[in-house]
Amino acid sequence: MNVYHFKKGTEICNYSYSSNILSIRLNRQRLLVCLEESIYIHNIKDMKLLKTLLDVPANPTGLCALSINHSNSYLAYPGSLTSGEIVLYDGNSLKTVCTIAAHEGTLAAITFNASGSKLASASEKGTVIRVFSVPDGQKVYEFRRGMKRYVTISSLVFSMDSQFLCASSNTETVHIFKLEQVTNSRPEEPSTWSGYMGKMFMAATNYLPTQVSDMMHQDRAFATARLNFSGQRNICTLSTIQKLPRLLVASSDGHLYIYNLDPQDGGECVLIKTHSLFGSGTTEENKENDLRPSLPQSYAATVARPSASSASTVPGYSEDGGALRGEVIPEHEFATGPVCLDDENEFPPIILCRGNQKGKTKQS
Repeated sequence: MNVYHFKKGTEICNYSYSSNILSIRLNRQRLLVCLEESIYIHNIKDMKLLKTLLDVPANPTGLCALSINHSNSYLAYPGSLTSGEIVLYDGNSLKTVCTIAAHEGTLAAITFNASGSKLASASEKGTVIRVFSVPDGQKVYEFRRGMKRYVTISSLVFSMDSQFLCASSNTETVHIFKLEQVTNSRPEEPSTWSGYMGKMFMAATNYLPTQVSDMMHQDRAFATARLNFSGQRNICTLSTIQKLPRLLVASSDGHLYIYNLDPQDGGECVLIKTHSLFGSGTTEENKENDLRPSLPQSYAATVARPSASSASTVPGYSEDGGALRGEVIPEHEFATGPVCLDDENEFPPIILCRGNQKGKTKQS
């Protein structure tokens, strides 16, 4: 694992681990390194190893989530290899908070909202998405993505204001759900025949089997976007561009698709632009040119600059938690002083890459 300082274009440090790194998560307080059978928790300010979670079930995909709200730094990871159990862990106090029985099947995706107050999850079936409150782990929303077929959820993300939840899969449809508060006020009496029939139908669900009743009460997608491909891995996000809500989908073939999103009525999202991410510079517009963001400064050139820092090492240490199971935690080399990531009272952007060679710690 390599840690870089974007602004200075220098390498902060690099560590090696006992097995392959499957995923990395970080906020302004904690950095997580997820291996198949362990999770390392580092302090982001000096990269000190605070805790190693060794009692985690086998996690071959490196599935884990970390709240970007560093005031709580909640961590979520699978608690079972055969069921959809989620372990909620406090990265600040380094204690387990609770265990959530989220799904019957094994987990495929978990994510926190921006404030760390909600946790969304999906199983390998990909038909139902559930949202739980944090830290009590109570279910607050349940959405049905579909019933016809099982899918592989590739991306699950909240909007920054936590009003929407977006899910993409290996199908050609991206689903956006709206997190609306359920009011306790008494509903108005329906004034039409179809309204009466709808009310009677919902009342009848109380006498149906639990699985059928639950399915009838699950909310459907508020908005959808149609992709021109399927079967490819993709990542989606909900963002605000020029004060307008947008859905962004990046596909594994190197394209970025930008859709509009009507926050009031939802419905079908319209494709606005398509960008090539492989440097061809081509852009296809599908609607009026209402998006003209300035070109971002390339960080690649900054990181590529030669580092001016000198190597400095001291004997490493390993956390004693591994002795409980007779496992040896690899020793990590640390700088002689704290690896300060503070830059004028503000943490700089950081990029993390995987490294195969065992390197030495460097201080920028």
